[in-house]
Amino acid sequence: MPDLLLEDCLDALIDYRGKTPEKTSSGIPLITAKIIKGGRIETPTEFIPRNNYDSWMRRGLPKAGDVVLTVEAPLGEVAQLGPEKVALAQRVVTLRGKTGVLDSTYLLYLLQTDELQSQLRARATGTTVLGIKQSELRKVRLKLPPFDLQVAAAATLKALDDRIALLRQTNTTLEAIAQALFKSWFIDFDPVRAKQRGIAPNGIDEATATLFPDSFEESELGSVPKGWLATILAEAFDINPPRRLKKGGASPYLDMASLTASGHCVASPIQREMGSGAKFRNGDTLLARITPCLENGKTAFVDFLENEQVGWGSTEFVVLRPRAPLPAYFGYLLCRHPAFREYAVQSMSGTSGRQRIQNNVLGRYVVAVPSDEIAAAFAAIGEPVQRSIAANHQQALTLATLRNTLLPRLISGQLRLPEVEGRIAEASAA
Repeated sequence: MPDLLLEDCLDALIDYRGKTPEKTSSGIPLITAKIIKGGRIETPTEFIPRNNYDSWMRRGLPKAGDVVLTVEAPLGEVAQLGPEKVALAQRVVTLRGKTGVLDSTYLLYLLQTDELQSQLRARATGTTVLGIKQSELRKVRLKLPPFDLQVAAAATLKALDDRIALLRQTNTTLEAIAQALFKSWFIDFDPVRAKQRGIAPNGIDEATATLFPDSFEESELGSVPKGWLATILAEAFDINPPRRLKKGGASPYLDMASLTASGHCVASPIQREMGSGAKFRNGDTLLARITPCLENGKTAFVDFLENEQVGWGSTEFVVLRPRAPLPAYFGYLLCRHPAFREYAVQSMSGTSGRQRIQNNVLGRYVVAVPSDEIAAAFAAIGEPVQRSIAANHQQALTLATLRNTLLPRLISGQLRLPEVEGRIAEASAA
């Protein structure tokens, strides 16, 4: 395969480093280095004004299919742009493969190989923060197979990534459904309000509707459905319940980085010798208790352990477990509810930058506990959703592992497509 300089394989290299755009709360999405992770672009949180787009993007306009590469803090994260109109931030460059020479999607995967990542680091400068100059980036060397083989290899890897993305999107939709039902039943009390007005509750069958009362009564929480119990979190939940692990033995371990800002699933736990930290088992909810992790939304539902197995993790987790009649997933959905999160943030105390939830304050949050029958009806809907999310997540992990295994060998031409397709079929059926 020919050994070429990156700059000789590009139709465009757009570099916006050194400039800071004016930002707004809405407008054109700004692609920043912090949202380029794991080969994809996370949901943008920063924007530039629409009327500033042309003046800001004078160095070049990105196109669908272009590869974005972070050149500093962090170095070497890549993703591919879709058809949406976007702006480029600092520490991000856009690369466009030369027609007939370098397929841009192939470049996306090539840049994720150990060989190319090593080249980027070797050409970077800096001690605490590595960064690569444009002049050095242009000198990165590529070994390219024929263009048609690039396209075929890239298409196979892209198909895997698309399957993983679909599983993740499905999980986002499933959780949104569970959260909407939780809010309707236990926050807004929609079925009760409907019956109070003499109409059938929306979205539930007649048998379930009969479980709800048709009036309210006053409580510490305000108006709650008649017969429901308004009580504090410390009475309705176990907060940091005791779990037993033998010190020095290896058990599944999660650090704070394993929790995400959205979604109940976690990265695969690692086996680690038991030390000091929170202990949990299936059915528990993990809530980050320290700033800024709490504000960023780090929360997880534990459903990845063996039966009766106990895991452990960061000392900065609060472990929550609903008491009967509340189902386990109720705890996770409550921790995702904005009003609860706001209360948790307000409960924090400590020095600036190291504030933590105070459990005794968190325990005074008031919740409405329904009848056993309504709790069971919610569990009958919520638990299958939770299990589907867990299964989809595990499938995505399996496909991601396969993708990472195939990537260097497929990119280098060591694997042929029929063999790859067989492996993908086996992983998809697992």
